[in-house]
Amino acid sequence: MSGVTNKNTNLLICDDDETLCYLLKEQLLEEGFTVDTVYDGKFAIDAIKKNTYDVLLLDLNMKEVQGEEVIKFVTEYKPSIQIIVLSAQGEMRKAIECIKAGAYDFITKPYEYEDLLLTLNRALEHKDLIVKTELLTKEIHKKSSDAIVGESDELKRVLSLANKAAMSDSNILIEGETGTGKELLAEYVHKHSARSEKPFVIINCASLPDQLIESELFGHEKGAFTDAKSTKQGLVEIAHGGTLFLDEIGELSLTLQPKLLRFLENGEYRRIGGVISLKSNVRVIGATNKNLLEEAEMKNFRKDLLFRLNVITLVIPPLRERKEDIMLLAKYFLKDKSPVRSPKNLSPEAEEVLVNYSFTGNIRELEHIIERAIIFADSDFIHPDDLNLPQSYQNGSHNLSSNISDDNEEILSMEDLEKWHIQKVLNKNHWDRTRTANQLGISPKTLYTKIKKYELKPIKY
Repeated sequence: MSGVTNKNTNLLICDDDETLCYLLKEQLLEEGFTVDTVYDGKFAIDAIKKNTYDVLLLDLNMKEVQGEEVIKFVTEYKPSIQIIVLSAQGEMRKAIECIKAGAYDFITKPYEYEDLLLTLNRALEHKDLIVKTELLTKEIHKKSSDAIVGESDELKRVLSLANKAAMSDSNILIEGETGTGKELLAEYVHKHSARSEKPFVIINCASLPDQLIESELFGHEKGAFTDAKSTKQGLVEIAHGGTLFLDEIGELSLTLQPKLLRFLENGEYRRIGGVISLKSNVRVIGATNKNLLEEAEMKNFRKDLLFRLNVITLVIPPLRERKEDIMLLAKYFLKDKSPVRSPKNLSPEAEEVLVNYSFTGNIRELEHIIERAIIFADSDFIHPDDLNLPQSYQNGSHNLSSNISDDNEEILSMEDLEKWHIQKVLNKNHWDRTRTANQLGISPKTLYTKIKKYELKPIKY
């Protein structure tokens, strides 16, 4: 069956012919599918409420609850399930009505097994297309490069651990400063895992309020709150069989942490407004720029959630500790962002400045520096002034004149430099926090936290 990944693919057969169910289940198990069987529509509805299925093979004529009622339930409750109707010869008109009601296709009894497999194959491909379209529409599966750029020993060490981690199915915690590429490493793990053909779904825990995060993660029932006009599937359901990446997980509220813990423990969750426990099989990768152990000691993060999440911990070193990678990354961004007809290059002086720059914003800051320089450079070569770095870093000087010790060594701390840089960008943008957060490569919530931490205030020049 080309095009179908049978592992982590769950099928439900609903037919009152127990012999047919048994034989078909045995055949499909040999293909590598996970298969459940039920013998009436009411049992199909119960099973769908409790479990996650990719395809439902559904007979129309059953004793208590007919197939049409099951189709109505599925299209409202779990629309991602693809329904293949198993119809008798004289039920052609009814089968067509079922397709209009939301079924994917039908196949008439008695059927050839190869024909059923072909239809099943198409249904699974259709489901994958729907999931990918939904991910793109929600802008949660962001475009990223196919490879991680860098040749430093520090990066190679992290990638070696990531490759080993990818072979397991354990949850992972990725630690690193803002802008170090935690999302890219998470996707690298996903692509090198057995789940690579399934969805890679991203949610930023710092960018949404509590109720919206819970709704995005676990879904909601129709009428659960004012704007819940229909039932919504959560990302844990969409990501079934794949990977769920929780960025900035340290920002997750104490209200939501127990619900995430429950899901990590047994794969169970409830939609907002729901009373039935559902299950989904996903691997969770969390990322944070905080020290979660310290956060746990301060009662800001649950210890049991931390221990459940960091079965494997990957730490990405900051760019200042990977100086061998700076020029590789800079040239990668130059190639990626320069106009095709007039590519830009870095002058030797600009290269020297970049290699000696501290990059408090890490790779994301380097990317923004290169992007700006391409715009401001008047010639084919980018010079130090075009980099638009703090004045003290330009023209080969890497010291802030107001913070120089007698032996001419820099004594400015990383926190002081971050405070100075954020203040400068805020003032440049007239304290437009959204624009400033975008330029700094951080979330508005993180920017607000930094403003409070450093007690920043608007400065008039």
